[in-house]
Amino acid sequence: MSPHRTDTASTRPALARVFAALGDPTRLQLVTVLCASGALSIAQLTAHTDISRQAVSKHLQVLTEAGVVHGLKLGRERLWQLDPAQLEEARRALDEIGRQWDAALGRLKNFVEAG
Repeated sequence: MSPHRTDTASTRPALARVFAALGDPTRLQLVTVLCASGALSIAQLTAHTDISRQAVSKHLQVLTEAGVVHGLKLGRERLWQLDPAQLEEARRALDEIGRQWDAALGRLKNFVEAG
């Protein structure tokens, strides 16, 4: 197996939480906004969506539990920003799946051409 393999018993549950959190269109939109804009408050995030502050808060809670974002307290305000470590781990997992898929297609091609 590849030296970059990320599919271990310890990483699977964390990756599943990340992918589940990103599977919601609203949460994916929030992640996209944070990626483009950097740290933002709930009010700023609400301005980029069609949902209430309360809904944004609930989505941020799911993203926080998955390790995708974290809050920073600055004075009386809390800013939300991406946690690049979890997103990088998810990217590596997808890269590995892509490599495995390419290898499977290569084996299928060889089988078909040999047959």
